[in-house]
Amino acid sequence: MLNKEEKTQIIKDFQKDEKDTGSPEVQIAILTKRIKDLTEHLKANKKDHSSRRGLFKMIRRRKGLLTYLMNNDIDRYRQIIEKLGLRK
Repeated sequence: MLNKEEKTQIIKDFQKDEKDTGSPEVQIAILTKRIKDLTEHLKANKKDHSSRRGLFKMIRRRKGLLTYLMNNDIDRYRQIIEKLGLRK
């Protein structure tokens, strides 16, 4: 689970200005952290199917945000992919 300090730090790292809390980059970064945490949980709890379903929903949501960025601003898309280490 993402606590308030971690979420605030992620927002500070990826925001465009001091009031930006909902840009696609921030949303993608938060989802990526949650996906990594949930993946670790599922490695230890293989039969937790409800959490697995939630993981797939988060992955689809992140993919949609990435597609939006790719279609609208390819430079921002490339920056977020580079910064988060996605798409190896």
